[in-house]
Amino acid sequence: MLAHIGQKVAQTFAVLLIVSFASFALLKLAPGDPVVLMLGSEFSQETYDDMRAQLGLDQPFLAQYVQWLGDFVTGHWGTSYVGRADIYTYVVHEALPVTLTLTAASIFLALLIGVPLGVISAVRKDGVLDTVVAAGALTLTAFPSFFLGILLIWFLAVRFGLFPVMGFVPPWQDFAAGMWHLALPALTLSTFFIGMIVRVTRAAMIEVMEQPYIASARARGEPQWRVVWVHGMRNIMMPLVTTVGLQLGGILQGAVLTETVFSLPGLGQMLTNAVLGREYVLVQAGVMLTALMFIFVNLLVDLSYPFLDPRLRTR
Repeated sequence: MLAHIGQKVAQTFAVLLIVSFASFALLKLAPGDPVVLMLGSEFSQETYDDMRAQLGLDQPFLAQYVQWLGDFVTGHWGTSYVGRADIYTYVVHEALPVTLTLTAASIFLALLIGVPLGVISAVRKDGVLDTVVAAGALTLTAFPSFFLGILLIWFLAVRFGLFPVMGFVPPWQDFAAGMWHLALPALTLSTFFIGMIVRVTRAAMIEVMEQPYIASARARGEPQWRVVWVHGMRNIMMPLVTTVGLQLGGILQGAVLTETVFSLPGLGQMLTNAVLGREYVLVQAGVMLTALMFIFVNLLVDLSYPFLDPRLRTR
């Protein structure tokens, strides 16, 4: 078991190293000179050369990469030349909590709605309810999230005034106000994943309900709710956890549009503003942090398999 964990952790570090090198190299190919962007339109050649030396841009490519990687690991991410703020403080202390809160709320909402609908659809397979749920799940997976966000703002926020149009209140400071502000963004971001979870849960539950141990549980006289929600749910956890873990990248990608539509000061809006302002150092920090979260969640998913399925535990 420990050897398996060590192997997965080593693979994770190798992937992170590859991703860091690839992101650093690709951003070096981006158009524009960061020194010119920082200095503005009027500067001398001496000032230009001094700034390049200060940023380490006069060093060879590999030396720049090693220096940047060391600074990233130690938390020295530089300073935003637009906001004149420390990038590490801005990204980790200000933008990251907003995105993590939105992501957690969206996943919770998707599981809260998607899992029961998928189970009910599987139990009543080929019925009217199953057809309605399947059609709704397919519609949700095909509906553009940014368009849904605009519709929700127009009807629920502007027309009926049930929710705020934009803004963010930290739930750890005011839970009720925070959830009220997060309701529409979380619903917008979770729609695709509700449909995905419904379909995965339904398919896995249908397969599980045909297994011999389910027939044995019914033969023992166990009630239907226990057969479905205990024996059945226990054996669909692996595909469900895998789906949530693999779809984290899609959630982070959807957060870019969702945060922009609802003006949430998270990583998505930060990356959008950084790309438009050509702050490549800030983009690089955001890309690496996003990759770090995605790879770390996938590591947790891999490590959870032996606990979810005892057959995978090594003796």
